[in-house]
Amino acid sequence: MVYNFKNDYTEGVHPNILDALKLTNPGQQEGYGDDKYCHKAIHILRHKIGNPFADIHFVSGGTQANAIVIASVLKPYESVISASTGHINVHEAGAVENTGHKINVVESINGKLSCEGIQSVLDKHIDEHMVKPRLVFISNATETGTIYKKKELEALCQFCKSKELLLYLDGARIGCALCSEENDLTLAELSRFVDLFYIGGTKNGAMLGEAVIINNNSLKDGFRFFLKQNGALLAKSRIFGVQFVELFKDDLFFELAKHANAMALKLSRGIEKIGFQFLSKSATNQIFPIFNQDIIKRLSKKYGFYVWENIDDNKAAIRLVTSWATKEEAVDSFISDLRSLKN
Repeated sequence: MVYNFKNDYTEGVHPNILDALKLTNPGQQEGYGDDKYCHKAIHILRHKIGNPFADIHFVSGGTQANAIVIASVLKPYESVISASTGHINVHEAGAVENTGHKINVVESINGKLSCEGIQSVLDKHIDEHMVKPRLVFISNATETGTIYKKKELEALCQFCKSKELLLYLDGARIGCALCSEENDLTLAELSRFVDLFYIGGTKNGAMLGEAVIINNNSLKDGFRFFLKQNGALLAKSRIFGVQFVELFKDDLFFELAKHANAMALKLSRGIEKIGFQFLSKSATNQIFPIFNQDIIKRLSKKYGFYVWENIDDNKAAIRLVTSWATKEEAVDSFISDLRSLKN
């Protein structure tokens, strides 16, 4: 049987959430996010981010969150700035472009945007014959496993405000970012630096669901209309509320992310010790080791993973992703098998 390191959503749902869904199943609740579980989840999340006035909405997935959030805040002629590796640019089938908004791409080696990179886009868009850059899209963790430090995010925040740009953070793997050994940000600090962001549950133990958080008061009005118009205002929203209560009432969310990171760290250290290099230095649960094609072919018979980038005719970087439920024995087995292939 193949053990899957392709992504962090191949497993089902954390048992605590299954138990909570079963326990709360009997009885009627209001629909469309007006149930007691969503209300409780919103109360808990507002406390966690340190903003009692934040608007919080639940959607089913990350692509849905990104497309709806971005479309809701941009005028038809406005665009979004993203790193070339950004999820909206590479892995969302043109969802943002489908809403009518151009993505201005900035090349990035480590998956992160800088103030200089954003300025380079602004310098090229100077009049009404071009789109007007309005929103900056970042991810934490990024698509290459890197994270934003407090100093970096604060600098982006200040820069965007000085240029009248909105700052939006994709938090599909925000748990792993905040639980990284390299992280120096709290969830509340991160929230203060961005106009909008979402907390990803799908990739961190939930059955499905992301919590969209709107901090900027000017962006709150009418957001539910965008949710409804785009089929994202779920009638049985209680399923979101129950899950996010369970994830955050006792910080289960962070415990699960810590496990995912720990498994990735053990995997990367084992691979490095055998003598292999990496495409990039990851701080979270995605790692990108470089192997020759023969090793990749032989590993693929026993493990699932994506070939991420070809290095040359003989070598490629693969992506290995660990999750809240990754078994340590699977990590040990991968390292052992790799060692035998190297020898």
